[in-house]
Amino acid sequence: MTHETPGPAVPDRELTAELSGDTFRVDQYFPTLIFSVKVPDSALLNARLVEAIYAQREHDRTGIRKSNFPELGGWHSHVRLHRDSRFGDLVRYVDAASDMMCGELGYHRSYRLRIGTMWSIINPPGSLNRAHIHPGCLWSGVYYVQAPGNSGSIEFTDPRTQNLMSSVAYIPNARRPRMCWRKVQYKPVAGRMLIFPSWLYHGVNPNRSRARGKAADRIIVSFNLSQKKRK
Repeated sequence: MTHETPGPAVPDRELTAELSGDTFRVDQYFPTLIFSVKVPDSALLNARLVEAIYAQREHDRTGIRKSNFPELGGWHSHVRLHRDSRFGDLVRYVDAASDMMCGELGYHRSYRLRIGTMWSIINPPGSLNRAHIHPGCLWSGVYYVQAPGNSGSIEFTDPRTQNLMSSVAYIPNARRPRMCWRKVQYKPVAGRMLIFPSWLYHGVNPNRSRARGKAADRIIVSFNLSQKKRK
């Protein structure tokens, strides 16, 4: 007795046609939102921030250890930069973006998103940031002050662990639908701000810039946002 191996399933075109239109739909719920903001005319702002951040590092060469690797050259400032007048213009952009988010998300008008902590990071070539989250707040953000070519993309990981555990066969060499992505990367661009849920795991790939001197440093300002009662 012989057993035939079943061939690939052939779509039933008549049934497929019957399931078109209103008989077949996809509902998307529980999205993971990443807001992207392009700060206009950011060159002058960034030049002032670069000066202020290097001054901070000169004042505190050790910095603190968080997701950065000091042994690889990564420097992390203290977390109170939003109280420093030199960062006031950036704080105003963060506040404006936060107010737009509140409107987009339907947050109660008696509350607003306020900066709780803000810090800077300098990543020279070879340095990176390990994957992490930001406990104790609602939203977190990063603003790119200086981003030379190939200086390390930020990578967000699908927070649904079951999706990371399963193995699915996709069409080879074809772009997957966005809803099936397991990771997403954003290339650092000076003047861009990203704001994302604080519970979303993210890390930064190694800086592999070939620029010389301080021009090779990837410099960012990050912040955490919490909902506070308006005064």
